[in-house]
Amino acid sequence: MRELLAAGRRPVREVWIAEDLDASPQIDEIERLATRQRVRLVLVTRTKLERTARTDAPQGVLALARPLEEVELETLCRVRRGVAPFLLVLDGVTDPHNVGALLRSAECAGVTGVVLPRHRAVHVTPTVAKVAAGAIEHLDMAVVPGVPNALRQLDDLGVISVGLDANAPSSLFDLDIAVGEGVALVMGAEGKGLASLTRRRCSTLVSIPQFGTLASLNVAAAGAVACFEVARRRVGTGSGDRA
Repeated sequence: MRELLAAGRRPVREVWIAEDLDASPQIDEIERLATRQRVRLVLVTRTKLERTARTDAPQGVLALARPLEEVELETLCRVRRGVAPFLLVLDGVTDPHNVGALLRSAECAGVTGVVLPRHRAVHVTPTVAKVAAGAIEHLDMAVVPGVPNALRQLDDLGVISVGLDANAPSSLFDLDIAVGEGVALVMGAEGKGLASLTRRRCSTLVSIPQFGTLASLNVAAAGAVACFEVARRRVGTGSGDRA
């Protein structure tokens, strides 16, 4: 809620606050931001708020806002304010908690845009928004008919695609990325990983070295590791830095 108001990227019509909600610095901040933007504050019963909210366990505050707007894939590939694109591509991730966690990690790592397939994948639901903890207000998102064709388009636009594949022989920690190079990190579905055609369309495939007994990381955990490693190399702190 705070990030929605602070980002100011989409209009908010009203903010509902449950009548029985205890005072807190967070609520004070939401009220201050809403007042500054001339957003109407409405006290409602807890029952009405929970009936209107489309998520489990709403926390006593609800915003009525314009839906998120999709952007074109080409727009995500533009250099903005001197920063080359750093994209997260989700290839059929279906658990909204995983998608929300991935978006939160991506935003914290400096990802500039997200690519989602139109079919057989989770988009931004109330659960995704809640788990993402405000990240959706800072990430541009493109919804594409299919990931493989999107990867081909990224290649044409000068953005390399790095697929995370548990069976890839190359290590994520040996990834060679030029400072300032446009890059898209591609994450596969829970359990199945990258689809075969998606795998073939990636510029390179890497894996996260593991030293324990379990076979693999959860997609959200793997995505967090990969996002920050790519971010580290993009700013020139990796052993594979190039001029």
